[in-house]
Amino acid sequence: MITETKAIILDRDGVLNHDRSKYIRSPEQLRIIDGVPEAINLLKQAGYKVLVATNQACIAKGIISPSTLTNINNKLYSQIAEGGGKIDAIYHCPHRDEDMCGCRKPKPGLLLQAQKEWKFKPEVTWFIGDTVRDMQAAKGANCLGALVLTGKGEESAPQLPDHRHFKDLLEFVRFLLDQA
Repeated sequence: MITETKAIILDRDGVLNHDRSKYIRSPEQLRIIDGVPEAINLLKQAGYKVLVATNQACIAKGIISPSTLTNINNKLYSQIAEGGGKIDAIYHCPHRDEDMCGCRKPKPGLLLQAQKEWKFKPEVTWFIGDTVRDMQAAKGANCLGALVLTGKGEESAPQLPDHRHFKDLLEFVRFLLDQA
């Protein structure tokens, strides 16, 4: 039975941190987008589980190791905690598109794994991303999708006229909490 866990799922690069065209290759390259720690803090205060679902093909491509990704994610956890927030879990796909796995967005595997582990109702759970493939994953997992205009959001927005668009994660969170 699925309980009433309130959850929000967030893409990482372009939503939480500034994206880089050649991947985040070290913890030192991770730069949090303004307002993200405050947004996550507000979500936690409102009782949400904050989950991250991110494609990280840089592992399969040999650009970074799994341990480097762990170090990058540990810095993300730490910086969010310094701002008063908490990320409850990070799910990542280490594969490339050509690997045809079920976890690489736009496929919904990461979101379905999170749903299984955290027991939230997908039809009332938002997935926030900055790309078309993020919104496709949300739809595939039966989640609500919202696009932020940070990261690749500005270039993705014209392809997603039916999706809600927000300037950034903080604007989305304020919208969400105002609806409650």
